[in-house]
Amino acid sequence: MSITFSTADLYDQFEEQLGVCEPIFADFGGREAFFGQTVTVKCFEDNSRIKEMLAQPGQGRVLVADAGGSVRCAMLGDLIAESAVDNGWAGVIIDGCVRDSARLAELDLGIKALATIPRKSTRRGEGQVDLPIDVAGVRINPGNWIYCDVDGILVAEQELPLPNDLG
Repeated sequence: MSITFSTADLYDQFEEQLGVCEPIFADFGGREAFFGQTVTVKCFEDNSRIKEMLAQPGQGRVLVADAGGSVRCAMLGDLIAESAVDNGWAGVIIDGCVRDSARLAELDLGIKALATIPRKSTRRGEGQVDLPIDVAGVRINPGNWIYCDVDGILVAEQELPLPNDLG
């Protein structure tokens, strides 16, 4: 059974407990709504850490990458996204670009990013994992909970009960 929710409804109920990301992201994945506990990455034009993290068991989590808002290269493409699906990630949010967008749209993965660009990133092994990052006007800590749909992105310190649980 799939769990459905609306970020607008979650906001109405839990407004005081939520951060709301600025509306700068577009949807690229095959999943329009997704949520999970956050894993954070900070990297700039080097997707080494993104690739490494998405190759690990996702356990329904969401990778949030502070890529510095760069639109000069893609930080996620079809091969890394397929790895994320195979490893059980719920979604990926990138403050940067993606590529292979037609293929990304076919994957059972939530993907939010700024734009698409065909240029791939470099891999120099740079970047940091599991640290507080600032994305779209919100501080996101490792272990926060993130809720995404077509209306936007909400960040909570604790897991929120979804509508099926609200009774």
